[in-house]
Amino acid sequence: MYQRLIKVGLAKYDPFKTRFQINLSTFILTFNPFSPIGPPLFAIFAFATCGGYSGQLRVSVDCMEKASSNLSIGIDFAYPFRLYQVSFEAPACEAMRRDRVYLIGDYSSSAEFFVTIAVFAFLYSLVATGVYVFFLNRYREISRGPLIDFVVTVVFSFMWLVSSSAWAKALSDVKLATDPDEVQLLISACKEPTNKCGSVHGPRWSGLNTSVVFGFLNFVLWAGNIWFVFKETSWHKGASKFPNAASEKQTGPMGLWVGGA
Repeated sequence: MYQRLIKVGLAKYDPFKTRFQINLSTFILTFNPFSPIGPPLFAIFAFATCGGYSGQLRVSVDCMEKASSNLSIGIDFAYPFRLYQVSFEAPACEAMRRDRVYLIGDYSSSAEFFVTIAVFAFLYSLVATGVYVFFLNRYREISRGPLIDFVVTVVFSFMWLVSSSAWAKALSDVKLATDPDEVQLLISACKEPTNKCGSVHGPRWSGLNTSVVFGFLNFVLWAGNIWFVFKETSWHKGASKFPNAASEKQTGPMGLWVGGA
């Protein structure tokens, strides 16, 4: 999908010596988001920032009976954000009784879908990079290779857009479900006016916000390569021959018109 930045001389196969001559310096110095190491690198950032996330919020429950109070209740959650499975103990403000409270929501489908697309995009990018670097001439000789690459690039572009949009929406819902002010509404003691509930601190969202950004950057990266992959296919090369053939029939030597009326 990014062979436009790989020069023909980057990988030369010698059938007699059965070896590759690889210009690694050219490969490294051509790095930019559209270079061969751009897609796998961006995909790593996408699934690492999402799949490796864990967060915590803390709320306080100050009961009228001070002995029952808990001014720092820690609530931990992580990928894949099945919040309905996340529970914590909160004081009921009735003697020393405590209630088991569960968060609300399941956002695992969008998160796992996003990470899955990122992982498969990463793996395909590695395979494609190996093909472009070591088998570039063979890749261009086989017509089905560029066609498969074109179809896969289009599919991944669409899937990056869908998964990033779905994950962005799910992330906004996760933020709402884990907002300390919203979590306090789940605690029975906080519904009593004689008790005071508050927020100690909320989760940090910089990592997950970054994952959404990298998701849409991957979409731009893959979508931007569609045209360059299409140029390698037989569809484009076949279509480009027709205008040349037509011009040869219509003009003779010295550019004189030889067509009919």
